[in-house]
Amino acid sequence: MNQAKTLFSIIVPTYNRPDKLAACLQSFVEIEYPREKFQVIVVNDSTEISVENTISPFQSQLNITLLTQPNSGPATARNTGSFAAEGKFLVFTDDDCTVAVDWLQNLEKRFVETPDCLIGGRTVNALPDNIYSTASQQLIDYLYSYYNAIGDRAQFFTSNNFALPAEAFQKIGGFDTTFSLAAGEDREFCDRWLHSGNAAIYAPEVIVYHSHALTLRKFWKQQFNYGRGAFLFQQIISKRGANGKLQHPSFYLNLLTYPFFHAPGFQKLLIAALFLVSQVGIAAGLFWEKNNFVEE
Repeated sequence: MNQAKTLFSIIVPTYNRPDKLAACLQSFVEIEYPREKFQVIVVNDSTEISVENTISPFQSQLNITLLTQPNSGPATARNTGSFAAEGKFLVFTDDDCTVAVDWLQNLEKRFVETPDCLIGGRTVNALPDNIYSTASQQLIDYLYSYYNAIGDRAQFFTSNNFALPAEAFQKIGGFDTTFSLAAGEDREFCDRWLHSGNAAIYAPEVIVYHSHALTLRKFWKQQFNYGRGAFLFQQIISKRGANGKLQHPSFYLNLLTYPFFHAPGFQKLLIAALFLVSQVGIAAGLFWEKNNFVEE
């Protein structure tokens, strides 16, 4: 399939989640969009765990390519996928996500209007009965309400649901592989994209469903890693001369009260408590990374 016909290259990094990956790929099969206009690139972030048996049932239904790399983290995996991409636009999602049937239709409409922009969609928690997954997604929802309040001047997207021109992605150097964890690499990419003079647009009609099952321990680890990523982010943007200081106190006050306006019944108290836990976890991760940081 040549580049002239391939509009979208969907890039999916994966690591040891074959069942989630299969569900993700099945959602691509169900997309209401011409097959010849998109390809799927799965990047297996492990040379020790095979996903060929997971991929093979979909090869007759999708234009799908499997790449394999030594375990290096999702930022490197996404870059690896981008090098093999044929599409005019790169679309990023994760192996624990499924997509709405009109996902690519809505992206195409947006790119017709703004072909040079970074476009970020909305992520919906697919595990509403899991309080930790719900709290994790509500934290992201709060960040979107803060950073993307003006849709055509958006500032931050998570990397499980955004798209941009392939040429522009390569031009600014892709994801920063300093981030070896799934934490902070999307924030840094968005900041660098805007710092380079590009625009970002929030498109809430472009929807993915996130199935990230969390326990209290996993929730803490997730937030701790976000703190580690936040420290690296601060180091990187300081080299660009940007301000890496903490947000205004109102940002944190509004964050901690957000669940009381966006969660039902007794759940709002539990989620508010988890929001507080998240801030402690982020602070712990940031200070841990700071104490172990070796400047190059």
